[in-house]
Amino acid sequence: MDRLRMLRTFITVAEHSGFAEAGRRLNLSPTTVSRAISALEGELGVQLLLRTTRSVRLTDEGAEFLARCKSGIADIDLAFDTVRIGQSTPRGTLTITAPVMFGRQHVLPVVVELLQLYPSLQIKLLLLDRVVNLVDEGVDMAVRIANLPDSSLHMLRLGEVRRVFSASPDYIARKGKPSSMDDLHHHDLIWLEDESGPNSGWGLEAQRRYGHGVRISVNNMDAAVSAAVAGLGVVRTLSYQVAREIASGKLERVVVGDVAPALPISLLFHSGRKNHPNVRAFIEVAKRQLRGTSL
Repeated sequence: MDRLRMLRTFITVAEHSGFAEAGRRLNLSPTTVSRAISALEGELGVQLLLRTTRSVRLTDEGAEFLARCKSGIADIDLAFDTVRIGQSTPRGTLTITAPVMFGRQHVLPVVVELLQLYPSLQIKLLLLDRVVNLVDEGVDMAVRIANLPDSSLHMLRLGEVRRVFSASPDYIARKGKPSSMDDLHHHDLIWLEDESGPNSGWGLEAQRRYGHGVRISVNNMDAAVSAAVAGLGVVRTLSYQVAREIASGKLERVVVGDVAPALPISLLFHSGRKNHPNVRAFIEVAKRQLRGTSL
């Protein structure tokens, strides 16, 4: 078995945790698959997989090798795709991930325009409020709203969002309108349970510092915004998350003294894929719709 087929066999075994399933997918016998993995391990001089009668799992060396293999295979596939489909016509499948609410409001319109422009293009849009590993999960591009660490991925900044405080007109009529951070000592807060990232709403320390009580705590931003619309307290969100409610008068901006820095809206993708027609087309449309946006 040539080296490239051997690597693809290893990837399939690792992804499906078994020789039999890998064999079915590759149309090979389990014995052939097992021999290929043994030959690969012999060539490398390390054990890539731990085998028992019931399971197959990666060693630490195997996990690192898998990530590098998938990246390398992706580059090889890209080389074939680029020659096969030319340099200018988007086609095939483009997989994109974005935060749920931002993706629904601002990435979906980009997707709609792309599909209207390119009949041979299919798009898989994954709206997830978690960090997706592009290599491990087979994603071409990610929209992130955060200050990002340096990495091997290419990053393109498109705009920014700010954290804002808001409350319903009914709540303001009953409790008064807080105009400073100190005023929040006398107000009810709507607290988000998931406080681990830069997009978090309050944070435990902020809740203790600024609010006299939490009327409701939730683990979902849509629910937090709905609670604010219902008059249960002051909610802290990213600006785009309450833009429609503020525009319709269901919520009002309050507290102008929060000096938290803006968060960038960025596109992340593998640097080796920036000239792929699908990636390039998405960047062009996203730039036109989002470039310079302050949401």
